[in-house]
Amino acid sequence: MKSLKYEALKVSNNKQSFIEDDIVVEAPIQININDQPYTVVMRTPGDDENLIRGLLFAEDIYKGEENIDIEIIENSEYHFSIVNIEISKKALGKGYLNKRTLLSVSSCGVCGAQTLDAIKKSGDKLHSASKTASFNIERMFSIMSKQQIVFNETGASHAAAIFDSNYQLLSIKEDIGRHNAVDKAIGDLITQKKLSNSNYLLVSGRVSYEIVTKAFIAKIPTIIAVSGCSSLAIDFCKEFGIHLIGFARGSNHTYYTL
Repeated sequence: MKSLKYEALKVSNNKQSFIEDDIVVEAPIQININDQPYTVVMRTPGDDENLIRGLLFAEDIYKGEENIDIEIIENSEYHFSIVNIEISKKALGKGYLNKRTLLSVSSCGVCGAQTLDAIKKSGDKLHSASKTASFNIERMFSIMSKQQIVFNETGASHAAAIFDSNYQLLSIKEDIGRHNAVDKAIGDLITQKKLSNSNYLLVSGRVSYEIVTKAFIAKIPTIIAVSGCSSLAIDFCKEFGIHLIGFARGSNHTYYTL
């Protein structure tokens, strides 16, 4: 299953309607090699065998042509999976010997995690502000857009902008990576000692697990995205008490958590 239906509140030209939205599934798969945890990768379930073969090849862990034995150890109803791969020591490449994590080439933002337990976050639930009015969302994105200097020059960078409760811009940063831009903006406010003033995190792309956890750790109660959101992002926002708004374009946007 590559998508799930979630209830959401869609706003279009100030008209509201409840909808069932198709949401892409995001779920972690823990990859063990010879019964030892090696890494965790976020993925859309399906073609897991090809995903694993491609990753092992790219990281010079296994480049043999023979099929490898992939044993499914656990596969929950939410597609959280654990698999084990048996590879002879002779066939293991230098990538495994160097202990390079596969996450170094992914965009999941949980670099270094080797088990599913390592991606879990804990802490007090955030207290989100009241529902954000459409014109304030438009205003914040307008401010953000005007300051996306790299994107306006190249059309090839992501941006993250953080605003306070009065919709005043605190920081905007750009990067080729979505989660890198978020890290830069949060880091900037830590340096300025203004992180506690953060209330809205705006991102130029989609929202998945890693951006939600970064907002939660930084205690930012609202995330607003130009694009859609993953299933795990929605689930975690509900658990963390974060307002999640997607497809914010002009006067249109969709509330996935209220």
